[in-house]
Amino acid sequence: MKRSQPTKPSAANSEDSVSTNAESTDRRKFLGAAATTAAVGLGLANQPAGAAAQTATETSSDLFQPQEYWKDRMAAPDDGKKYGWFIDTRRCFGCHGCEVACKAENDVPLGNFIRQTFFKDVGEYPKVARMFLPMACQHCEDAPCIKACPCGALGKSSGGSVTVDYEKCCGHATCVEVCPYGAIYIDPVANQAVKCHNCYHRVDQGMEPACAATCPSDAIHFGDLNDPDSKASKALANAEANQLPLVQLRGEKETKPRMWFTGPAPAEIENRIPAEGQSYHPDAYNIYQWKESAEDDTP
Repeated sequence: MKRSQPTKPSAANSEDSVSTNAESTDRRKFLGAAATTAAVGLGLANQPAGAAAQTATETSSDLFQPQEYWKDRMAAPDDGKKYGWFIDTRRCFGCHGCEVACKAENDVPLGNFIRQTFFKDVGEYPKVARMFLPMACQHCEDAPCIKACPCGALGKSSGGSVTVDYEKCCGHATCVEVCPYGAIYIDPVANQAVKCHNCYHRVDQGMEPACAATCPSDAIHFGDLNDPDSKASKALANAEANQLPLVQLRGEKETKPRMWFTGPAPAEIENRIPAEGQSYHPDAYNIYQWKESAEDDTP
């Protein structure tokens, strides 16, 4: 809606008008600062201080650094590996074991998450079901977090995993503002960016990431996509052989994610996944959301 233009004050009232406008401006600044402080203090939307959600006119590219600053960090090491994920949402029954393993393995503090399992109830009584969608960093080939990082802390490690260099991270939080999947949060104590790093400390020792090794329903598959014998490659090949639909989330962002899903859950739950300027939030498990119905969701 187009706003009407304010009426120009007459000469007789100009001094009063200037005074009133000044007071109004000061009041708006005060209320704005107070609202920001309250939002940060309450942890609304789990946004770190200084990392506000993008406005309608602002895009991720507005926050990107010059290409020469991130080009080298965007290139993965020449190790011949390409780590990726396949998630079979048909098998996930929402035990949240992947999250517990992840938090334990990576010492994730209470209230924060590197990965999260989103859910949604579908259907009508008595034919109802609960769908689950395990989510984490997509380890994008064209990762916006790397492009936006002003301190050069984000880059690619073995197999193309997107990781954070904690010797460089300054907690600027621009990475949170540009991540299309809400997969990064700012540690409240260290004031540094935290995200899934494919458990490289385990993978480099020949083990699976903690979440994949823990999943009791074999819904999470990780591996080298360049190796046809890796767990992820075999799972993807099997899905294709059985003509199962393979989808990637928010492909319109053109980040080239390395996580594929099958099953009906992605289409049903995608609009519950955090977006730019947000992070995984404990409210996802709020008891008051247990009875949400399908019609409660708005795209």
